[in-house]
Amino acid sequence: MTTAMKRPALLALPLLLALPGCISLGGTPPESLLTLSPASTAPVGAGAASGTAQPVIAVLNFDAPAKLDVLRVPVAVSATEIAYLQEAYWVEKPARLFRRLLGETIRAGGAAMVVDGDTTATLADTALRGTLIDMGYDAPSSSVLVRFDAVRTDKDGKVTTRRFEARESGIPAEARAVGAGLNTAANRVAAEVAAWVAQG
Repeated sequence: MTTAMKRPALLALPLLLALPGCISLGGTPPESLLTLSPASTAPVGAGAASGTAQPVIAVLNFDAPAKLDVLRVPVAVSATEIAYLQEAYWVEKPARLFRRLLGETIRAGGAAMVVDGDTTATLADTALRGTLIDMGYDAPSSSVLVRFDAVRTDKDGKVTTRRFEARESGIPAEARAVGAGLNTAANRVAAEVAAWVAQG
């Protein structure tokens, strides 16, 4: 390679080194991330085996509308407007968080064996799926709302549906307060769903 061919590459090197200061590959990371924490958990060492008297419940993937298919917390500004709460980010998408919360809530009840994977659903006596319709903040009422449409399918193919909802009022529009309120509301819904599923 001649000196003339090397010179443009050498001249380009300082420009490439300067680019990282000018180009942003992502926004400033949030100080903290929100998650859902179960009010009760199964004790360490607790378990069950298929074929015992305990029913087996498969908690399958949950659907969610586009407003919840993100890592942000939606804010209902009005009946026709949605925004997102500033500085509030989930550690992962809400439907996945709620699915794990619900599975752990059922497991902690001790009345059923819970399988979370879709591939193990054939082992289950009951399959639970559904749609997480709302898990966000309502600005006009200063409240958080969790709304879930559950679908229970028994082994004989019988399908039963039910809507569950919990609201926590008096919540300021701040990430930490909204996160705590949503955790409380999500646990209430999970407990009600767990009791409903256990009824068969």
